[in-house]
Amino acid sequence: MRAVAVLLPLALVACTKAAPPPEPKDTGIPDDLPDMAAPKLPQPADPGAATPMKDRIAKIGVLNKRNYMQQTFEMKPGEAKRFGDVVVRLAACERTAPWEWPRQTGAFTQVFVRRAASAGQAPKWNKVFSGWLFKESPSLNVVQDPVYDVWVEDCAMSWSGETPKPSASATSTANDSGNDAASSAPATASNSQ
Repeated sequence: MRAVAVLLPLALVACTKAAPPPEPKDTGIPDDLPDMAAPKLPQPADPGAATPMKDRIAKIGVLNKRNYMQQTFEMKPGEAKRFGDVVVRLAACERTAPWEWPRQTGAFTQVFVRRAASAGQAPKWNKVFSGWLFKESPSLNVVQDPVYDVWVEDCAMSWSGETPKPSASATSTANDSGNDAASSAPATASNSQ
C-alpha cells in the first residue's frame, strides 16, 4: 500500500509535464525525386483561344488519411508543392470550353510519396501517380495510395468569347428589385391555403 502511495504522486507529476514542442517539418522539394521532368503535352491548335498554360492556376487538394490533415495548393503548371511526405507536381490544368458538354475540369499531376521499402531501410521517393485527375469524375483516374488522397478543386482559366459570370452583388440586386423568377411565380393550390 505504501508503494502505491509513493508511486501514484510520481505518476501524476510525470503526466502533468507539458508535451515537448513539435519538431519543424521539412517542406522543401527534395532534389532526389525520380523523373522530375515535365511530360510533353499537346499544344492547342489556336493558342490565343484560351488562357496560356503558364498563366493558369489550379487548386489541388491533398488529404493525409491517417491524421485527417488537409492542404489545398494553388499551383501554376511546372510547380511542385510538398505536404509532409507527399509532393504534388502540376504539369497542366484544363477545363472544357463553356460551349462544350459535359463540363470537365482536369489537371495533369504527378504524385511522389516518401516511404521506406522495408523496416530498417532509409525512406526514398517513389512516383505513385502520373496522369489526369478530373473534378467532376474523381473515380475516372484515382491516386491509389494508402495514406494520401489527391484531387482537383479548380482550374482558373478563361476562353476567348466567354461571358463573365454575374457577381453576387448583381444577383442580390435583381432579387431585391423583384425581377427574380421565383418571386413572380403564380400561386398554386398548396401555397394559397
